Amino acid sequence: MHCIVEGRVQGVFFRAATQEQAKKSGLTGFARNRSDGSVEVLVCGEEYAVTRLCEWLKQGPPAAQVEEVSCQLNDLLEPAGFSIA
Repeated sequence: MHCIVEGRVQGVFFRAATQEQAKKSGLTGFARNRSDGSVEVLVCGEEYAVTRLCEWLKQGPPAAQVEEVSCQLNDLLEPAGFSIA
């Protein structure tokens, strides 16, 4: 799943918290800041776990103020681990 998370999501440990959530669920992918202030997330793994993480993205860590999350299926990439950039 490929998601773009918009709102106050940079500088609030959003990427690190996403990585922690993903690793707990055995998911792979990445989270990285985008120049427009959003965070891009690619997450791969079991459908149930991916769905749970996508739901978590709508809230994020306590300091985040998520305004919108858009997700699309992505069958193109499947990273070996979960990284933040």
